[in-house]
Amino acid sequence: MSNKSKSDLEAPADPGPENEREIQERAIKLALSQIKHKILVMSGKGGVGKSTVAANLAYGLSRRDFKVGIMDVDLHGPDIPKMLGLDLEMVEAGDRFIFPLKFSDNLKVVSIASMIQSEDTPLIWRGPLKIGVIRQFIGNTKWGELDYLVIDSPPGTGDEPLTVAQTVPEATALIVTTPQEISLLDVRKSINFCHEVKMPILGIVENMSGFICPHCGKESLIFGKGGGEKIAEKSDIPLLASIPIEKNVMSSSEAGIVFLDSGKKETKAFEAFEKLVDQVIERTDKITN
Repeated sequence: MSNKSKSDLEAPADPGPENEREIQERAIKLALSQIKHKILVMSGKGGVGKSTVAANLAYGLSRRDFKVGIMDVDLHGPDIPKMLGLDLEMVEAGDRFIFPLKFSDNLKVVSIASMIQSEDTPLIWRGPLKIGVIRQFIGNTKWGELDYLVIDSPPGTGDEPLTVAQTVPEATALIVTTPQEISLLDVRKSINFCHEVKMPILGIVENMSGFICPHCGKESLIFGKGGGEKIAEKSDIPLLASIPIEKNVMSSSEAGIVFLDSGKKETKAFEAFEKLVDQVIERTDKITN
């Protein structure tokens, strides 16, 4: 016969919201302690190719033999799994842990897209719920040790990037823009956001800096020229890369193939993405050392 008393057999008390918060804070600190560099990829407005930049940056770093995770916190438009050609299988979860999808030995992915029933299902969430999910992603994902965590956030300076800034104090920002004047107005907001939350800025990426004709190879400046360079100089922030529009970049993303893995090495876009990876490695080492 068991010697346990009645009190021993009773279910443990509910830890309560305060203890739950403490448990989560410890989990977040432990998770972040295993990640060397954390990069928040952000933009002032939508449609500038931010997720394309994030996906190629993460893949490019992983190809340099770094251990990389990419976390998609663009909860209302999670495109990263599609861009990487990942099947949207449910992420295994249990006992507080989330297990990322594996793209390769060096690259793992977490996205809300793998946790919803259909890619057509809208997420009608208010701020507190989004904040809770992002904190859960940060604290509960079993990445293991990483050299880089690339975080793809939605455009603007709302709940998602603010939650990352407040939860990941060591994060640095990579701001994506296009040469258009209207995009540059929004970039200033992103820069000021980073200053307000005291987040160091790795640099600016000017995407869609010119259209490369697939027939003659000539460049057409359909969105203007030099906007990213001007705001970088004015803000004393380095311009890390200018990436032209090429048909291969767009077709690769649509087909679920990372452009840097498409074999199109003899293109200006490939050279620009490779330069971006080089610059990010150099800048992260400078800022964090």
